[in-house]
Amino acid sequence: MPSQFLIVIFAVIAAFVLFQLYNVLGKKVGRQPQDDAKAPPVLPATGPDAPLRTPGVDATLLAAAASLRARDPAFDPAKFIDGARQAYETIVRGYAAGDRAALKPLLTPAVLDSFETGIAARETRGETEQVEFLHPPRADLELASAEGDRAVAKVRFLAELRSKIVPPADEATPGAPAEPRIEERRTAEHWTFERSLGASDPNWVLARVEPANA
Repeated sequence: MPSQFLIVIFAVIAAFVLFQLYNVLGKKVGRQPQDDAKAPPVLPATGPDAPLRTPGVDATLLAAAASLRARDPAFDPAKFIDGARQAYETIVRGYAAGDRAALKPLLTPAVLDSFETGIAARETRGETEQVEFLHPPRADLELASAEGDRAVAKVRFLAELRSKIVPPADEATPGAPAEPRIEERRTAEHWTFERSLGASDPNWVLARVEPANA
């Protein structure tokens, strides 16, 4: 067979192979980067009926808090816990120091009366007290619901405290100051907070204190 004829045959075969490669490699296969760039972003659902995704908060509790979210869509369990922990520390320190001005806006009248009784008794004895937290208190939200026109939330607090109690001056040894008494204790309590739904004041107040299991 003449060599010129063989060259023509090989050229035809090569052209056919290149054409097939173009058909395969020249097409887009699968998702391309520009496809992702054109795709609209997926936004989280919003509104009172949307699932609330809150890291560190139990899913069962989030479901139980649905009734409160239906009445108060802005309720956020994680933010509430942060605020409740701050209120807890402020109230504990305020009670120890007898700081009525700090306590008044954070307590219901009934709880304020109860705290006032304890503060007055300590003042009658002539004692003063300072308290410090040995560790940041633990706070767990156990209930969040709407009851009539009130929002109610129960928090379980675990804390380790050190109290420095200074006795009255008349118990001091002549020529020496009164020796303070140091007490360390662990506490486990349920604190129930509430606030009026729809009120202009969004702040929660402490409505009840009960012992809890450690």
